[in-house]
Amino acid sequence: MARYLIRRLGQALLVVAGVIVLTFVIMRLVPGDPAVAYAGPKATPEQLAQARERFGLDEPVWVQLGAYVRDLVTGDWGTSLRTRQPVLDDLALAFPASLELVGAALLLAIAVGVPVGVLAARYKTKFPDLGVRVASMLAVSVPVFWLALALQTVFASNLGWFPVAGEYDDSLNTTSPLTLWTNITIVDALITGNWPIFTSTLRHLVLPALVVAAYPAGVIAQMVRATLIEEASQDHARLERALGFRETSILTRFALRPALNPVLSLIALVFAYAIVNGFLVEAVFNWPGLGRYAVDSIFSSDTPAIAGVTLLVALVYVLANLVVDLLQGVVDPRARAR
Repeated sequence: MARYLIRRLGQALLVVAGVIVLTFVIMRLVPGDPAVAYAGPKATPEQLAQARERFGLDEPVWVQLGAYVRDLVTGDWGTSLRTRQPVLDDLALAFPASLELVGAALLLAIAVGVPVGVLAARYKTKFPDLGVRVASMLAVSVPVFWLALALQTVFASNLGWFPVAGEYDDSLNTTSPLTLWTNITIVDALITGNWPIFTSTLRHLVLPALVVAAYPAGVIAQMVRATLIEEASQDHARLERALGFRETSILTRFALRPALNPVLSLIALVFAYAIVNGFLVEAVFNWPGLGRYAVDSIFSSDTPAIAGVTLLVALVYVLANLVVDLLQGVVDPRARAR
C-alpha cells in the first residue's frame, strides 16, 4: 500500500507540474498586454514600464517561469488585473460557492444514478432497463444551458416554485446576517443555526443542482448498469444462484461492491467536469462561483485570474483522482498492482 501511495503521489505531482507549465504558457499566449490591462489604456510609457517591472514581464521567459513556480508554491498566485486583489483571495471567495453547487449536484447524481443503474441491471432488456437507458442518454446529451433555461422558465418564472437566480435572498443579509466560517453558505448557515438563510439557500440550490446533476447521474447510471451486468455473469454469481440467492440479492450484496470500483474513477472525472460544466449554469442562475469569476476575467482579459481558475480546476481534478485511486487501493487490492 505504501508503494502504491508513493507511485500515485508521484504521478499526481508530474501532472501538477505539467499544468503549471501549461498555465504559464497560456498566460503568455492570451492576446493583449497584461501591463496595459493593469495600468489602463491611457497609461504613460513610464507607467507601463513600472507595470511590466512589477509583473516581471521585462525578464527572460525562463526567469519568469521560475518566478511563477516560486510564487505559486509560496501562495502568491498573482494579482487580478480587474479586482486589484490577490487572485488566491478571489478564488477563496468564489470556489466555495461552486463547491456548494457541485457537491449538492454530485450527491444528487449518486443518490439517483446508483439505484437506477441497479434497477436497469436487474431488469436487463426489459421495460425498466429500456426506460433507464433512454432517460440516461437524454440526461447525458441534453445541452446544459438549454436545460437550465427550461427549468428556470417552467419552475421559476411560470410556476414560481423556486427562485429564478442567486444563491439566497439578498434581503436576508439585513434581517439575518450570516457569520462565515467555511464560505460555503449552506454549511455556515447550518453551523450557526441561521435557518432563514439555510432554507433560502436550499430553495435557490434546487434548480441549478438538478441541471449540474443531469450529466453525472446519466453517466453513473450507465456505468453501474454495465459493470453490474458484467459482474452478474462471473463465476461467483453463478455459484450464488446455485446456492439459492435471488437475482436482486446477488446484485446488491455480492456484485455491487466490485462493480463500484470503476464507478469511483468515473465520479472523479465527472466531479471535475461538473465544476467546468457548472460555469454555464452559474451564468444562467447568477450563482456567485468560479463561473461568474472566470467569465468576468475573460471579458476583462485578466490573465492572472484566468490562469488561477485554470490551475485551481486542474488541482481539484488531480486531487479528486488521487483520492479515488487511494479508495480503489483500499476497496480492491488488485488496483494496487496497476
